[in-house]
Amino acid sequence: MAEQQNTRAGWLYEPLFPDIKTWPIYQLTQQRDEFLKQVKEAAFKAVKEQTKTTQGLNEELAKTYYLERIRVKTNAWAADKKDEGPFWEGIKKKLIKISPENEKTPDLNEDKILESIIDRYTEEIAGFFSPSAYNFAKEATTFGFARLLNASEGKGISRFWKTRHNLHEKIRLQGEMEQIRSLAKKGTLIMVPTHFSNLDSIMIGWAIASLGLRPFLYGAGLNLFGIGILAFFMNRLGAYKVDRRKKNLIYLETLKTYSTIGMLRGCNSLFFPGGTRSRSGAIETKLKLGLLGTAMEAQRLNFLNNPEKPAKLFVVPVVFNYNFVLEAPSLIDEHLKRTGQQHYFRENDDYSTSYKMAKFMIKFFTKSSEISISFGKCIDLFGNPVDNDGNSIGKNGEKIDISRYFMTNGVFTRDSQRDAEYTKMLGDEIVKRFHIESRVFASHLVAFVAFELIRKRYKKLDIYAVLRLPEEDQRLTYLEFTNAVSRLLDRLREMAANGEVHLYHELEIPEIDKVIETGIKNLGMYHAKRPLLKTKGDFVISEDFNLLFFYHNRLEGYGLAKYI
Repeated sequence: MAEQQNTRAGWLYEPLFPDIKTWPIYQLTQQRDEFLKQVKEAAFKAVKEQTKTTQGLNEELAKTYYLERIRVKTNAWAADKKDEGPFWEGIKKKLIKISPENEKTPDLNEDKILESIIDRYTEEIAGFFSPSAYNFAKEATTFGFARLLNASEGKGISRFWKTRHNLHEKIRLQGEMEQIRSLAKKGTLIMVPTHFSNLDSIMIGWAIASLGLRPFLYGAGLNLFGIGILAFFMNRLGAYKVDRRKKNLIYLETLKTYSTIGMLRGCNSLFFPGGTRSRSGAIETKLKLGLLGTAMEAQRLNFLNNPEKPAKLFVVPVVFNYNFVLEAPSLIDEHLKRTGQQHYFRENDDYSTSYKMAKFMIKFFTKSSEISISFGKCIDLFGNPVDNDGNSIGKNGEKIDISRYFMTNGVFTRDSQRDAEYTKMLGDEIVKRFHIESRVFASHLVAFVAFELIRKRYKKLDIYAVLRLPEEDQRLTYLEFTNAVSRLLDRLREMAANGEVHLYHELEIPEIDKVIETGIKNLGMYHAKRPLLKTKGDFVISEDFNLLFFYHNRLEGYGLAKYI
């Protein structure tokens, strides 16, 4: 089995491409000036095409200045450049100079102002890749993960120095890994993971290295670059910066162009299509399609520029499976405030410093709990499955030539509306794959059953009223709880047999009491108030009903409530 392989260094596989100088992400840095020039020119062209007229461009420039002025004054981040205010004041002065009531000068016009804004955005977004930083991060991450996980295994200083091979018994990489490695030699990989925790970015980087793949180009939130230790590594590992505060056309086109050209140059790419961590704890169902659409554009351009032997892009759905999420209390609080339509509140980032991030990781890894990272079956940009040779496969098992999706009357064309629809279809397929590739833990099962049993007692109450129920109304007898767990587990096993979901190995235990014991023990084990407990009087209770709701939500989307 692929999961049981180990290299001398503790990875599952040896590197597919050991020579770093052949890596597209390395070459991107070596050719940085040329690459950024290409991005700037393409972004300029894209904005001009969308604004169409001089008046349209002028209006977009004014709108961009207005939005950026508000951002600078009301929502500053530590990672922002120090000259943000002066730069945008300079843009304001230039816009005044080219206004109709003033006489235009040859050296200043709308195009010049647009170029200066795109230049600033591109330099802000651009990443850098350092082989030495990559090798250090790769080894340090593996060493650190193994030491911290070993710390949970017993007493005595010797536990810190166990072989790192044990790491893969705690962080289980599962799924279509052989296929991914095969396709990595035939085209460009687009990895799309679920997003539940601040640990996801570190975890996926470690997993990519363990599979022997080349590092991926990936977007990281600009706010994370204000955290010292994270900024140090991300600034050197190819991460490009994504500022979710910036919603103007010029920034979005520059960001998308950066992503597109990176893929055109052969860089594997990673997107969190949910856009941010799941606040509810549920698997994402509504994806942010902007960066995903850049993969569609890159594939179209690959066919257009090299029709004889185009590079093909392959989408890899990835699902993180945790027994507990350290940030769960703040995440579910945000979710309830948003869905409850309360007043605007500033997002709380509990891990905004290097110290807090290090403390976060130590607490996470020293808890004795397994983690599963599930790599799904690869698909093409249109949601078709692909074989290990990279061929797209149709519903009847026939090979499909996907180049025709980009043609009109036999000619490659650019059709934004058509490609946007294709991207939406791809997003729908990714959501479907997320649910199929997810691995259900015993902790997910018990949380779902307990919350649904309480909710069904009070069918006339909305979710907010249910969450405010007094503790005595949230109590379950162990007998009714056991019966419901047994019924739902039967249904999940049936679904797994039909390929609708995957079950973690602990759900194969025949004794239902053992399954429940495992689930309750692992569920939210870090939290001061436990989501679920079994009392001596044979009752099942929750010390924090909001947290129970968060973990319950992991099994939403499968139509399971009717089996409770």
